Amino acid sequence: MRDAYSDQLDAIFDDLATIASDVKVAVARATTALLTGDAVVAEQVISADVVIDTRRERVEDRSFSLLSLQQPVAGDLRTIVAALRMVADLERAGDLAVHVAKIARLRVPGIAVPEDVRPMVQRMAEIAEEMVGRTARIIAERDIDGATALAKVEDEMDNLRAQMLRDLLGSDWSHGVESAVDLALLGRYYERIGDHAVSVANRVVYVVTGVRPSRD
Repeated sequence: MRDAYSDQLDAIFDDLATIASDVKVAVARATTALLTGDAVVAEQVISADVVIDTRRERVEDRSFSLLSLQQPVAGDLRTIVAALRMVADLERAGDLAVHVAKIARLRVPGIAVPEDVRPMVQRMAEIAEEMVGRTARIIAERDIDGATALAKVEDEMDNLRAQMLRDLLGSDWSHGVESAVDLALLGRYYERIGDHAVSVANRVVYVVTGVRPSRD
């Protein structure tokens, strides 16, 4: 009985790792659409979000089934509740990738990101993609060292976001209000994707150790 129960918990975490991988792909493809003005890729990202939603529902169904049928306690209860919160974070990260794709689609046939700002946006996107990809491995391997290291990656994202806002509010900004609004939103979307990745990683630490990491 215990082996079957453990298998069900493992299946939930397998699904979580798969969702994180799906989100990584969504972030990468949304960024491609954004920086190239590719409406087809943008539509593909938007349409593919239903896959993430379906996987989220499966995690929720499995988790609630274990809660109702097995009445878990202590560590198992902590694991299931954490899984429910992790899947919510991952779904929100996927939704943010969709928001990036929608900005890309909105500006077609143009490109939403001015050429001189693209390196900064590209770097923010790379960090977001890396963080979600690392989160997939952290989930799959219950890697608490990797989870701890992820917060350090987030620091660069925060610095880039702050620099972007300074540029947008500077007196020498020459790309207009519409572009500034787009970039303010995009910076926020990528930053929040990173935040959700860190939140998921911290919940893995909590599952493994029973201790909630601080977010200093």
